[in-house]
Amino acid sequence: MRTLIGFYILCLLLGQDLPFLLADDVNFINDSTQNLCFATRLSDFLPPPYSNISDSMPCTPLWNTFVLRYSENRDNVMTIIVSALYTTGWVGVGFSRDGRMVGSSAMVGWITKKGHAKIKQYYLQGTERDQVVPDQGELQLQKVPPVVALHGAMIYLAFQVKFTVKVPRRAVILAFSSVYPSKLGRLSKHDDKTTVIVDFSKGAILARYLRHRDPLWYYLHISIQFTGFIFGLAAVILGIRLYNRIQPDIPAHRGIGIFLLILSILQVLAFFARPHKETKMRRYWNWYHHWIGRISLFFGAVNILLGIRMANSGEDGWRIGYGFVLAVTLLAFIVLEIFRIRGSIGSPSSHTPPSFETHPSSTSSV
Repeated sequence: MRTLIGFYILCLLLGQDLPFLLADDVNFINDSTQNLCFATRLSDFLPPPYSNISDSMPCTPLWNTFVLRYSENRDNVMTIIVSALYTTGWVGVGFSRDGRMVGSSAMVGWITKKGHAKIKQYYLQGTERDQVVPDQGELQLQKVPPVVALHGAMIYLAFQVKFTVKVPRRAVILAFSSVYPSKLGRLSKHDDKTTVIVDFSKGAILARYLRHRDPLWYYLHISIQFTGFIFGLAAVILGIRLYNRIQPDIPAHRGIGIFLLILSILQVLAFFARPHKETKMRRYWNWYHHWIGRISLFFGAVNILLGIRMANSGEDGWRIGYGFVLAVTLLAFIVLEIFRIRGSIGSPSSHTPPSFETHPSSTSSV
């Protein structure tokens, strides 16, 4: 069996018949997956009422090690048991009215590192990761508590939900990840990460205009900015040594350099003081982080010009070269900003794959 690594998504249509699977997914159902329906008696470890009806439920292998068991009574109450091979992270099943992710609700379960079983309902407000809200949703869960159980190498999610009307088929979304949810139940892999902006404009551009390439933008942004911080710190050390050797009369250049060093340290400290997205302080932290970064970019560009002017008072080559680089950077900023305002780039809602996703075409083929 393959370890569940990364993040995978499967769409199906749940109805009175066997689920309708996408053609590409059928190839993943092999004999070992078929045997998962008969290898274990769920009544041996699931609590009532799941243990009372699980052995009589129709069992359908879906994809890889995913297996679905379900039944629906006359009151439109559906009992659902989803199982899959489990190592770490979480397993989830969602329900959509129109086959789309936005507006759907999901049940997600996992086993914590300490061995505690957890299950929560999530409401998918939008396509951004922070819009997958825990402990909210439109699923009408019944009085029977949802259950998560780990039996052998398999995890089982069992719950009862009531639908307002009986429909022939329902759009269902399956998803899993090898990454544990955060302490607050967030499913995003990067909730506890941060970025540091010091004085490299490329890192700032990546953070602003490549957010739809998650997590690529984050790794590029933090790599470039950390490299910028190291170079900036090295420049300060060299500047101090040079000042002690020749005692130059350049108070403006020296003062701005010290000011930039303080700003860069504040940005590093922002990593340790970063509040969670749901807290009221997050807005003020964003202002603090963004504006210190912008001020650093501005004074960094000014200080480079001062340094070139003092080091090459009679030569224009360095000033022309740096002026060209600065002009190209500003031009790129203007062009990218126009595209961002028009919504062509940098829009997580139109490019970033959400924590749950479905293919609209999968519901239209039936």
